[in-house]
Amino acid sequence: MRTPKYQDRGSLEFNMTPMIDVTFLLIIFFLVSNRMAQQEAQVEVDLPTARAGLEQLEDATRKITVNVTREGNWLAAGRLLDEEGLGKFLVEEQKKAEQVEVRIRCDRSVDYGRVKPIMRQCLKADVWKVTFAVVGPEAGG
Repeated sequence: MRTPKYQDRGSLEFNMTPMIDVTFLLIIFFLVSNRMAQQEAQVEVDLPTARAGLEQLEDATRKITVNVTREGNWLAAGRLLDEEGLGKFLVEEQKKAEQVEVRIRCDRSVDYGRVKPIMRQCLKADVWKVTFAVVGPEAGG
């Protein structure tokens, strides 16, 4: 009986190139998405101080941050928006995700008249979860 010779066929090797490519793409994706999330919270806004409240728990809800600057400008996803533009942006985001939450980061010196239209656009876009970013009493002044 003749025994097979495995040495004649060559060695068995894995091609690691596709796995390395995918790994690098994932690393780049997470670095870019993390950077974009950090930019939303880096807009210079002097947040109001809250006397009471609950910390926000993490969940699967798509979160959109709308920054209202001292000048009263609205910034969302790194773009300067007006009332109509914000409405279109919220409708697009609502179509992408099952549930959307809008977090309003507003400078404490801004008049409520600049925040009210944001809430109106949330209502029109069928976004029912709206929160306000504030500084807690132990961190605020």
